[in-house]
Amino acid sequence: MNIFLMLAPMSIFLALVGLGAFWWTMRSGQYEDPQGDAARILTTDQDDGPL
Repeated sequence: MNIFLMLAPMSIFLALVGLGAFWWTMRSGQYEDPQGDAARILTTDQDDGPL
């Protein structure tokens, strides 16, 4: 029973951390252009890579 009293709050805390990370990525705009990424992989243009 003691392990349950320790693991239950820890699992709730980890779930809240994951939800917070997902919310942060939504607010920062990481999922804004999924169609552009899908089309960009099919182009034959050569770029110099990340700047």
